[in-house]
Amino acid sequence: MKYVDEYRDKTIVQELVGKIREISRKEITLMEVCGGHTMAIHRFGIPFLLPHNIRLVSGPGCPVCVSSRKFIDQAIAYARMKDVIIATFGDLIRVPGSESSLEKEKANGADIRIVFSPLTAVEMAKHHPNKKIIFLGIGFETTTPTSAAAIINAYRDKVTNFFLFSSHKIMPPAMAALIDEGVKINGYICPGHVSVITGSGIYEPIASRYNLGCVISGFEPVDILQSILMLVKQFEEGVAKVEIQYKRVVKAEGNLKAQQIMNDVFDLRDDWWRGLGVIPLSGMKIREKYSMFDAEHMIPVDVPEPEEPRGCICGEVLKGLKTPKECALFGIKCTPSNPIGACMVSSEGACQAFYKFARIQKG
Repeated sequence: MKYVDEYRDKTIVQELVGKIREISRKEITLMEVCGGHTMAIHRFGIPFLLPHNIRLVSGPGCPVCVSSRKFIDQAIAYARMKDVIIATFGDLIRVPGSESSLEKEKANGADIRIVFSPLTAVEMAKHHPNKKIIFLGIGFETTTPTSAAAIINAYRDKVTNFFLFSSHKIMPPAMAALIDEGVKINGYICPGHVSVITGSGIYEPIASRYNLGCVISGFEPVDILQSILMLVKQFEEGVAKVEIQYKRVVKAEGNLKAQQIMNDVFDLRDDWWRGLGVIPLSGMKIREKYSMFDAEHMIPVDVPEPEEPRGCICGEVLKGLKTPKECALFGIKCTPSNPIGACMVSSEGACQAFYKFARIQKG
């Protein structure tokens, strides 16, 4: 298949659903750990095509959702400095901090600019030599190489007023932490974009240590259903291995150049995930060589330890323990136009996906 309409072909979808129903006999819970998959699964109504013994749950695949409220509070503290310009991806703007948000700070006069690449922030620093440009680095292995490239460019061009505030994380430790906590998962629908960078090898310890199938999936209905079929087949046959469904994009070795850049600039550190707490060696810190670009090191700020909003169950949603509709705030006090929790803010968040596509459906 070469074209999008083929990956949405009704006949192919029906054939895949038929094959899944034909071979699936056991109760099985599959978790996707990618915000793009979360949105696609609900958008295309995938859960309603499957037999009742197959349960799909959303995991910690949304970078905005898993990042700490303290990260937002620190970003707000930076934004309030007179000599600072904040550069950020747009999905961080509306994430609630303890008392404010970047959106509110911008409305109050803070210089906060939405960019599509950290490289834009480097160029911004060149054009504003009397300002400190702080880029808010967020995301998994997909976006970390672009942050690394920005730092390398700033280092090469001797841009001394560019800084990165890193909330970058890697996915496998969180996947393992969920299983260690006892969350019932029988297979992972693995992230497509992350795997373009990392390749498939990062999931091998999940398959071998936990005897859990891992299938790297694309984002169209046929992709997702074929991935589910592959995981169901593994589970029914009692095997666990890493497979690539998204072969048109993902290679086993990944993007070696991106890996090299990422590893040159970043090292691992313990990091906090919403719902899971501190996970060892799950975050990315800037190496000593490039510490002059590390906002935390060069421009330290101290903010109080935050509390999560009362009544919000975002952490439990991210672990697949509860669905958004089980939250008392969902759709009443917490909506996309008035988000209380991070899972309702991002277009990749489970709560927003459920609000847009699943809340009015039966089941």
